[in-house]
Amino acid sequence: MAGFSREAAIVGIGATEFSKESGRSELQLSVEAVLAALADCGLTPADVDGLTTFTMDTSSEIAVARELGVPELRFFSRINYGGGAACATVQQAAMAVATGVADVVVCYRGFNERSGSRFGQVSVAAATQVNTNGLDNAWTYPMGLGTPAATVAMQARRYMHEYGATSEDFGRVAVADRRHAATNPNAFFFERPITLEDHQASRMIADPLHLLDCCQESDGAVALVVVSAERAKDLPQKPAYVAAAAQGSGKDQFVMTSYYRDDIGIPEMGVVGRELWRQSGLRPDDMPVAILYDHFTPYVLMQLEELGFCGRGEAPGFVADGAIEIGGRLPVNTHGGQLGEAYIHGMNGIAEGVRQLRGTSVNQVDGAGHVLVTAGTGVPTSGLVLSA
Repeated sequence: MAGFSREAAIVGIGATEFSKESGRSELQLSVEAVLAALADCGLTPADVDGLTTFTMDTSSEIAVARELGVPELRFFSRINYGGGAACATVQQAAMAVATGVADVVVCYRGFNERSGSRFGQVSVAAATQVNTNGLDNAWTYPMGLGTPAATVAMQARRYMHEYGATSEDFGRVAVADRRHAATNPNAFFFERPITLEDHQASRMIADPLHLLDCCQESDGAVALVVVSAERAKDLPQKPAYVAAAAQGSGKDQFVMTSYYRDDIGIPEMGVVGRELWRQSGLRPDDMPVAILYDHFTPYVLMQLEELGFCGRGEAPGFVADGAIEIGGRLPVNTHGGQLGEAYIHGMNGIAEGVRQLRGTSVNQVDGAGHVLVTAGTGVPTSGLVLSA
């Protein structure tokens, strides 16, 4: 994809603190994160002419622009499907600046997901949306699939049945994430690692998912500044070039309930992976570090397989010897992930990918010239390959 790869770069990252009660509005959180991201790269609100976010975000682009004092917007875009939107916000921004539609696009996501509307609680909202996704969910919610954990538990149990995976295999993902979070001062679980025994002893949420298989519910915001590769040369931070950016939806796709396929895994991530490798000209073996969306631990194992790091059913063996921890052959979620740092719908993972390329991560991987980042799974999703 010669006209797109490396034609745009993330040059600024910013975030609020991550907490369980922010004490301020979601709009204020987003504005704070955007200001921090702009300051990081030496730009001001007057330079911004584009904004991208999630359809789920409660702060409209024009409200963020007003509060920031952005004079005019030439581009604005929202991406559907919850956490699957994360990397796609950067994709949209990169396409805009690479084609001259906009010059400086900020991707943002801010919410009070712990002190306000909690995604992990039983809610009729997903089944009462005034769209066809609401209609789809209305078939499964009355059967008890009223939380994200419940919907994922179905696929996790099938994965265990097909490949002999165990709860301990899922737990190794949680242990790795929390080990990385323990050395990250910005992580909610800073200095609070866990053991596999802790994971196994945590209470059951939706069999086979324990509490420690489930991501946090967090308050906070993250913002990312995207400009053209040419403009990035004049800014103070080392650019994180967008080597590839893709979205993906699989055959017979639903939102979290794609149970009627021959393969009830996450083939949508396979779509994303194939496109990332095609666009970038890189392969899984070229990735020294990966930031894999970890709202639930089983999906990290499935992503490793779909993205080509190991064969189908081989992920439990892949993670068994510490491969996804610092010093392993593929360190994963070096910031602590959404299980350890915070759940900001995957946007904090993109920021960690940028830090790895800058060489400023608290768990820096030597020679991190490329980073793979993924967005939410179980839904239509997206991904990035960022390169130095």
